[in-house]
Amino acid sequence: MKDESSWPDVRPALGPYRVPSRGRAVWQLVNTLAPYAGLWYLMILSIQQDYSYWWTLALAVLAGAFLVRLFILFHDCVHGSFLPSKQANTWIGRLLGVLVFTSFDDWRLSHLRHHVSYANLDTRGFGDIWTLTLREYARLPTHQRWFYRLYRNPLILLGFGAIFNFLLRNRLPGRKVQHKQRISILLTNLAILGVFLIAALTIGWQTYLLIQLPVLWLAGMGGIWLFYVQHQFEGGYWARKSEWNPLRAAMEGSSFYQLPGVLRWFSANIGYHHIHHLNARIPNYRLPECYREVPAMRAKEPLTLRQSLNTFRLKLWDESQQKMVAFP
Repeated sequence: MKDESSWPDVRPALGPYRVPSRGRAVWQLVNTLAPYAGLWYLMILSIQQDYSYWWTLALAVLAGAFLVRLFILFHDCVHGSFLPSKQANTWIGRLLGVLVFTSFDDWRLSHLRHHVSYANLDTRGFGDIWTLTLREYARLPTHQRWFYRLYRNPLILLGFGAIFNFLLRNRLPGRKVQHKQRISILLTNLAILGVFLIAALTIGWQTYLLIQLPVLWLAGMGGIWLFYVQHQFEGGYWARKSEWNPLRAAMEGSSFYQLPGVLRWFSANIGYHHIHHLNARIPNYRLPECYREVPAMRAKEPLTLRQSLNTFRLKLWDESQQKMVAFP
């Protein structure tokens, strides 16, 4: 692992890439929303014309990939980096929030907290994958160990987690949210209910659920997987508050997920996560050029798709070895 002095502070060099482009942002909305709507139309037809439901599910896989991309655009709006206008980011973000079943203002609060607390062992719990240290795990009662093991199980984390987070958890305010976030959750829920009622009156509620549930589940699995590998990988970086260093947290505690071109497009370049954590105001569509033009960004060792499949065996942070480890 590199020591603190071996990472040059290139954050000032990233400033020029913070400038968003209205044209590129609008084009991303068009090339994502239009195909997503088209896939919904085809899925509705497949059900109404009594095609095998497997055709609907096959289309749902592709629709789920577009919904993941919509969530990353929503994520950029949360950071105010997608469009030049702050107001446009807010309102586009709120509209996209209805499609991705996530309140804009509520998620912005928790996600921005994540950006100032990730990889900090003393401020865990904001938008993180639940991560214990090896010592903490050893001190847990047996039933709590099993609960943690279940949570970290891929089938639970991805399968149940996708439905729990987007269909249930996002519908309710947390304990520490403010009035603005509560109102945002309420309005998002009402908008989702409105979409459901319109669908029930036009295509039928059964058709809507037969499409929306698998699309949301598949997209949720993809989104949780991306979020997982962004901070859970071989080595990594976690530190106590007194030692936490934002430069090391970005360069060592955030992955550079080197995906094939098609998957990189559907994930809207979120794989350049080390750059995103160095400067969250860089729009997704400018991350690749930042990577190409700032040599220090290429010093980060990539996490390949094949390597990422092994990350699920990592469950705990070992403070003595300074790395992620499997269960003892």
